[in-house]
Amino acid sequence: MSGKNYFMKIITSLVKWLNIKRLSQIELFMKYPAEVQEETRQNLLISAQNTEWGKKFGYRDISSLHTYQERVPIQTYEDIIPYVKRLRHGEKDLLWPGTIKWFAKSSGTTSTKSKFIPVTREALEQCHLRGGKDVMALYTRNYPGTRIFSGKALTLGGSHQINNFSNNSLYGDLSAILIENIPFWAEFLRVPQLEIALMDQWDKKLKEITRTTIHENVTNLAGVPSWNLVLIRYILEQTGKKNLLEVWPNLELFIHGGVSFEPYRKQFEELIPSPGMHYMETYNASEGFFGIQDDPNRKDMLLMLDYGIFYEFIPMKFFEQENPPVLSIEEVKTGENYALVISSNGGLWRYLIGDTIRFTGLRPYRFVITGRTKHYLNAFGEEVIIDNAEKALRIACNKTGAIVNEYTVAPVFMDKNQKARHEWCIEFEKEPVEPEYFITVLDHALMAANSDYEAKRFKNITLDKPLVHIVKKKTFYHWFQKNNKLGGQNKIPRLSNKRRFVEEILEINKRLEKL
Repeated sequence: MSGKNYFMKIITSLVKWLNIKRLSQIELFMKYPAEVQEETRQNLLISAQNTEWGKKFGYRDISSLHTYQERVPIQTYEDIIPYVKRLRHGEKDLLWPGTIKWFAKSSGTTSTKSKFIPVTREALEQCHLRGGKDVMALYTRNYPGTRIFSGKALTLGGSHQINNFSNNSLYGDLSAILIENIPFWAEFLRVPQLEIALMDQWDKKLKEITRTTIHENVTNLAGVPSWNLVLIRYILEQTGKKNLLEVWPNLELFIHGGVSFEPYRKQFEELIPSPGMHYMETYNASEGFFGIQDDPNRKDMLLMLDYGIFYEFIPMKFFEQENPPVLSIEEVKTGENYALVISSNGGLWRYLIGDTIRFTGLRPYRFVITGRTKHYLNAFGEEVIIDNAEKALRIACNKTGAIVNEYTVAPVFMDKNQKARHEWCIEFEKEPVEPEYFITVLDHALMAANSDYEAKRFKNITLDKPLVHIVKKKTFYHWFQKNNKLGGQNKIPRLSNKRRFVEEILEINKRLEKL
């Protein structure tokens, strides 16, 4: 046996041994969710009681969830900006004990400004990195014959750079922060090398990843689906291969997150034509690691309850109220949309992260991501969320054989010349043969998914039929390039009540049509 194979065998045995203990801990929080969450809340308050924030809100004598909710208001990023600025200057013991070295730069999907989310050592080790380990634990449990550790993982991350406030703190994409902080032994199990993984020039990064990995034994990929597709197509173009299995024959897993996978599934299945290829969704945001698709026969995720995150939930039907009800995990129901509120070992307290979820099961708590608290269409009372749009697109694609790469939607406001309607910009990998039929199916599927939209579409009285633009390939790529958002975890808002994104896409498409 070669030294390399011996090392891989040792790693595989070690991982399986560690997984036995961890899987029993996961079973514990699945069985006792309320108790685990209450213990998490108490531990968080004890840890932060001597911080500036903890003293301000009297953490030392908070003994109940009711008191905690009464004293500490719901926070948004705008509320904690003053603390973040001070933390980046090197101040300590503000939101969490000690100094904070790392800040995850958000792509700003809730607003157009960048956000810098504090990432503490505890959040790194007990939440983000633990989540990555749990992905492997659950995958190897589901597929005990896996040979995933016989090769390497290719993680397509972002970049980081020195924070311009303090030489002692760094900021960058969360994926880059995780790559920088993984255990030393994990470096033997991943590609590309660190200096390439953290490049901030996307085009150069593509070339270097391809050059250094096509002769490696890559068994698993991880990252945002859209950017992994860009990489895969680039690799196939450079190698002249027909599909990715001709490059990496032992590829068996893609770990994805960031955006819905459904619009991209067919493309991955065509580019990786193997019945042994598996896809596993995770919910890992800058603010924390929240969920893992633990059952390959389901399309939802398990809410991870022992990562140092205490969860609360605001029913979206009350979200716009001045003082909406905020529920504990014991109070949620299936089938309702909730805005996610977290208190965490990253120093975020009753923090509204901007995502919405819907529970599909209780005890254990499983859920799907349904959208954003601010990324929805409600210009005319239609209340269309991302989940509605994704379902409608999936139905339209299935009925017309189309495959979508990217899309964004905005309202068209009525005037004396036109009725109100929704305007879609869609970049297809495979265009529908009959575009008008695609639009009709999309419209009817949206009506089936959303009764408010259906009511507004009744006899075209409030809303007219959607206006759909089929834009040229690479239109969205040029938008990302123009906005300095190539690669990493960047994404364009799918739904917006403002027309900025649609108009920018249409302008880029117009330029491309002239070439």
